[in-house]
Amino acid sequence: MTETPLLHTPLHELHLRLGARMVPFAGYAMPVQYPAGLMAEHKHCREAAALFDVSHMGQVRLVGADAAAALEHLVPVDVVDLGVGRQRYAFFTNASGGLLDDLMIVRPDPAAAGATFGDLFLVVNAGCKDADLRHMQTSIGHRCAVVPMPERALLALQGPQAVKALARLNGGVAQLVFMSGGMFDLAGAACFVTRSGYTGEDGFEISVPAEQATALAEALLAQPEVRPAGLGARDTLRLEAGLCLYGHDIDATTTPVEAGLTWAIQRVRRPGGARAGAYPGAAVIESQLAGAAPRKRVGLVGLERVPVREGTALFDAHGHKLGTVTSGTLAPSVDQPIAMAYLPADHARPQHEVYAEVRGKRLPMRVTTMPFHPHRYQR
Repeated sequence: MTETPLLHTPLHELHLRLGARMVPFAGYAMPVQYPAGLMAEHKHCREAAALFDVSHMGQVRLVGADAAAALEHLVPVDVVDLGVGRQRYAFFTNASGGLLDDLMIVRPDPAAAGATFGDLFLVVNAGCKDADLRHMQTSIGHRCAVVPMPERALLALQGPQAVKALARLNGGVAQLVFMSGGMFDLAGAACFVTRSGYTGEDGFEISVPAEQATALAEALLAQPEVRPAGLGARDTLRLEAGLCLYGHDIDATTTPVEAGLTWAIQRVRRPGGARAGAYPGAAVIESQLAGAAPRKRVGLVGLERVPVREGTALFDAHGHKLGTVTSGTLAPSVDQPIAMAYLPADHARPQHEVYAEVRGKRLPMRVTTMPFHPHRYQR
């Protein structure tokens, strides 16, 4: 059997020039780290600014006056009331209340970005984008146009000095606040920039025409604060920030209540709200909102300095299996083993101890609140 060739992002040649170690990820050849290494990249993001290539993600525009109301039939989130220039976290649900994918939604300013970015601009996960497109086209394609945007790349500039570096290219970006966005000229490219990201730090995600992505990346890397970072650091950063990775910490078998994502369901979409229900799995999710879920996503801190990786089994003090770790690492900024897992509700309270089985040994871990490292968004 012949293997399907890996896709390349528009920055592929730049990654090779920078000495990146490339790995397969979601059908793409992606940089996992550069010569400085994961630890250095992680710390540089926490201290200065790191540039990530996230062009493998799916960019989609919805076009039509009915787009927001239509999308609300697929997500339990308030899209109709989303203000111009504002961004919101959301998730597609299935009939059993499980999560098909999580995504970001922006309502662009139609005067500045409507022709390119439509009435709504969505960013979905790389591994789910084909299924997400089919889901939207099948379910709401009769109410609005669902248009993929493979002609654009996506860069993430993250870290406390990201704004200083990006503002040298266009000072207007400094006026953005967390979860807002707009059109900006950056290094001669017409870009849609949001002040958001996946690291827990202040930062920006930049949608740029694919043919201008390398020039923009080079202009950013020329700034003294900025260094490249790969998927390895992106994963340790988001885990310290307590952020879910689709396919690991959330999937089609987990509900938003179990995952601790109910903060993303606005009052207007909850029972008693003006636009409650009318999305897949609403009955299950509303039932859990009213009566709590039988299990809960929790943070865990290791009491011994041994990394506890994804898939590690967790037990109570009597040897009864409770669940498995969904993500885990030896956290560079926290300097402790950290993990996320689903535990039965009666074991999910803070300070409760469970035991991770690593190479035949049961290691104590303590349930803790998240994030493990404080968020530093510019609100």
